[in-house]
Amino acid sequence: MIRPLHKPTFPRLRRLAVLALALPLLACTGDSDDDDAPAPAPTPVLSSIKLSLLGRYSTGEFGVSAAEIPVYDPATKRAFVVNAQKGMVDVLDLSNPAAPTLVGTLDASAVAAGAEVNSVALHDGIVALAIQAAVKTDPGFVGLYRADTLALIGQVGVGALPDMLTFTPDGKTLLVANEGEPSDDYQTDPEGSISVIDVSNPAAPLARVADFAAWNGREAELRANGVRIYGPNASAAQDLEPEYIAISADGSTAWATLQENNALARIDIASASVTAILPLGYKDHGLAANAIDVSDTPPAIDIAPRPGVLGMYMPDAIAAYSAGGQTYLVMANEGDARAWGEGDPAYWAGDASKGFVEEFRVKHLSRTNGFAGRRGDDLPPQLDALAAGALLNPVTFAWCGATAGNPGACRDDAQLGRLKVTWTLGYRTDSSGNPVMFDTSGAENPAGNRLMYDQLYAFGGRSFSIRDSAGNLVWDSGGEFETYLASDACRVGPARDIPCKTWFNSGHDEGDAFDARSAAKGPEPEGIEIGTLGGKTFAFIGLERMGGVMVYDITTPAAPTFVDYFNTRADWSTADPSTVLSTVGDLGPEGLKFVAADKSPNGKPLLIVGNEVSGTTSIFQIEQIFQ
Repeated sequence: MIRPLHKPTFPRLRRLAVLALALPLLACTGDSDDDDAPAPAPTPVLSSIKLSLLGRYSTGEFGVSAAEIPVYDPATKRAFVVNAQKGMVDVLDLSNPAAPTLVGTLDASAVAAGAEVNSVALHDGIVALAIQAAVKTDPGFVGLYRADTLALIGQVGVGALPDMLTFTPDGKTLLVANEGEPSDDYQTDPEGSISVIDVSNPAAPLARVADFAAWNGREAELRANGVRIYGPNASAAQDLEPEYIAISADGSTAWATLQENNALARIDIASASVTAILPLGYKDHGLAANAIDVSDTPPAIDIAPRPGVLGMYMPDAIAAYSAGGQTYLVMANEGDARAWGEGDPAYWAGDASKGFVEEFRVKHLSRTNGFAGRRGDDLPPQLDALAAGALLNPVTFAWCGATAGNPGACRDDAQLGRLKVTWTLGYRTDSSGNPVMFDTSGAENPAGNRLMYDQLYAFGGRSFSIRDSAGNLVWDSGGEFETYLASDACRVGPARDIPCKTWFNSGHDEGDAFDARSAAKGPEPEGIEIGTLGGKTFAFIGLERMGGVMVYDITTPAAPTFVDYFNTRADWSTADPSTVLSTVGDLGPEGLKFVAADKSPNGKPLLIVGNEVSGTTSIFQIEQIFQ
């Protein structure tokens, strides 16, 4: 009998069946090299950031605003920095950000003779300059230039004293804050406005004006709502002075800070119209969270609550960002007093037509023998015409010794005496806004000649704030800036080895100046910039007087957290920093520009800072710390 070849026996069939079932499993989980492969590494999470000095360009000019507002062009690797001392823009090569070099200037004289540049903005290779006319109260201009060749492309007329300007996210529209400041003698006061410029064809820009004419005749309404309208004989349109602009991510809405007015203007970009004036309210320095140092004499750190003292936020720089589908506004609460004609002896001799100065120290405001002793010195004639003297409310200011008709120790230098406040706010008025008069005993008396100050209003918030799109306060840093600068944790200098508190609240243009700014606006936050890193949003705040940059994580608008403070100032002891510009470091940060890693010349995130007092442009590298 012939058997079939390879006829399987039953045991062999069983083995083959088992093998058939196992093969798919072996293909997936067998003895391959994949068994030993490590699990995928977790994605690093950014936990913090830290600033370090990478490079610096120095103009060699001290105290003349030789470096103010910077912008950056990634295509040419150039920074454009406003040099107000020249009235031009310095063009810096940042190909090697550790060693910036000057490669050119943008001169606005081709736009108008005697013109000066106030600010700069950049989008997609187009550089926009805000150009002030030779006479600052005359209408100004905006010039558009190529970032690569520096050639003038186009120009257009705008309002008086154009300052900060910024592009919409799509680059098709440019907004300019026309501040409209009065002449130094206050004889000419142009209207403030915002120019909305179509730059889709940069060779032929078209400007529309968002003005404040609709608020003329409504000055009393604005004041009742908390907007400061107070210039001598000024209409609302003359008194409202746009300072800085932020734009929503969708490019539909803008907000302009009205710094002296302690308010915001909301602008509809499509219609080029101002749709609202939003008052910002006041900060209660009587609260522990808002404690401040109000005295520079004797020099000491004395941060404490001051009941009856209110801070006018008065923001300078503003930026916008999105969180949770909402737009939030971030503001540096610098403060700024109107002080026109302060250099004219005729004004101080009593000629109120020659200017307007609102700043006055508490000790002079509350003199028991009245204002007369300050005539010819620092007494504003407008205040002199209002009353013969002023009193402090003995209930509000009982904490520092005020009694009826007597300020007590409140006017001492170590208490409130040295604090600079505005005399235009805080005194008691009737329903018509006229002052209620008191006699020297502190009794209300129509025949009296004393004002009664129920509160004192100081300049600036010494903080930065986050507000919603309607201007409502979401969060404020309170007294954190001064508290940190006075702490053992704070260090300044390139190596971070100098105790901050040794030079607490110093000025930016002098040497040994411990506590010099406490009676004014403290560290004076001015510039602000926003950057996004690792899915988080950070705010960079420049402190104009103390110097340096504060960094906060603002990813959650209602709960920002402090991240870093970096101040490169190295020499604090000399009486004249201008003599040691090569070693003193950076003084007076004005404008800041964040550069993302994918736009940066070295592939790392940077922060560019223009320092107006030292005349330096500093390049900070941003170290990202992951967990």
